[in-house]
Amino acid sequence: MRTTLDLPDGLIEEARQIVGFTSKTDTVILALRELVRRKRLDELKALMGHVKLDIDLPASRRRAPR
Repeated sequence: MRTTLDLPDGLIEEARQIVGFTSKTDTVILALRELVRRKRLDELKALMGHVKLDIDLPASRRRAPR
């Protein structure tokens, strides 16, 4: 999707140099992917201790006889 953004020159240039890209587009795509990844991780962390699994771990770890 083509779009026009008004990005601060210094910020996009610093980000581009940090990640080692020559393309501003690639830099923005990486930044957006990282933002989404971090948000998803935060959502998963918020579930910690709230999900109850009724699993018999020893039984699930046993291998079936061949």
